[in-house]
Amino acid sequence: MKAMLVDEKKNLVWSEVDDPVLEDDKIIVKIHAVALNRADLLQREGKYPSPAGWPSWMGLELAGEIIEMGKKAQEKTNFKIGDKVCALVGGGAYATKIAIPYQLVLPMPKGLTYEEASAIPEAYVTSYLNLFEEGKLQKGQTVYIAAGASGLASAAIPMAKAFGAKVITSVMTEEVKEKIKHLNADYVIVQEKESISEAFKRFEEEGHPVNVAMDCLAGKDLGEALSYMASGGYWILISTLAGITTEIQLRPVLTKGLHLVGSMLRKRTNDEKEQLLKHLQRDFFKYFEDGSIKPTIYRVLDISEVEEAHQLLLTNKNVGKVVLRIIKQVRL
Repeated sequence: MKAMLVDEKKNLVWSEVDDPVLEDDKIIVKIHAVALNRADLLQREGKYPSPAGWPSWMGLELAGEIIEMGKKAQEKTNFKIGDKVCALVGGGAYATKIAIPYQLVLPMPKGLTYEEASAIPEAYVTSYLNLFEEGKLQKGQTVYIAAGASGLASAAIPMAKAFGAKVITSVMTEEVKEKIKHLNADYVIVQEKESISEAFKRFEEEGHPVNVAMDCLAGKDLGEALSYMASGGYWILISTLAGITTEIQLRPVLTKGLHLVGSMLRKRTNDEKEQLLKHLQRDFFKYFEDGSIKPTIYRVLDISEVEEAHQLLLTNKNVGKVVLRIIKQVRL
């Protein structure tokens, strides 16, 4: 089989590797498409290695077709050979095949392409975890989802809207605001005109403070905005793209009973991830299948164009997910 390896100069090389080994609890999937994540860029630089038990190459979410199943996987699931599936993995999706624990495999929502389905597992499970499990988001509440042009926000904003929340997001410029109109956020903070903390203060003064924040940016804005949240609010920190330090006023944390929660999907066990995947399927697959939520795909490129795909993420040109198509480039 083929996989995308990183050489000593950080170049990506489509290489021959050993086929995955079929174990009792595993499902082997022929990969049709893989969606990209910023973690892929970190892994390429040697800063975000695959967890133990996963292939060393990149790729956290995929869609494809089941070609083999272990005995336990057959007993524990209703899947069969030939089923179209998508999956959340710890690494190894930049390849033609992968062995996946049965807990991490989902059926593809009806009506979606492989490319669309590949963009579901990481982004939508991360959003589900942090909005509903960690953030305790309720219908009618106000939620702030940072970085509105990101692949993650392209999943989280429609999910929160479908659930019945009021959604606020942020972008750097008016130009980017126009590009995310299709996500239908209720309010977009344009940071070249208004800071996140200024917006949070105004929301509180107007009587609709933010109840839940899903924040991949952090940095100084976290500390400056946190004190303006609603009483009992949850600020869910999922990454630190804008900085690893901040200054927090502790008095509002105490008097308002605020929650600052660090959250990483990657650290969850397979059983914990299985429950999240099942809950996502139960609560949101109906929206994929009726078309009311559609994965936002910025570009689909072939695996041979992986360098261009990575450049889109590095230069922040994508609005939504970048996907690599694998099946048309290789023969298994």
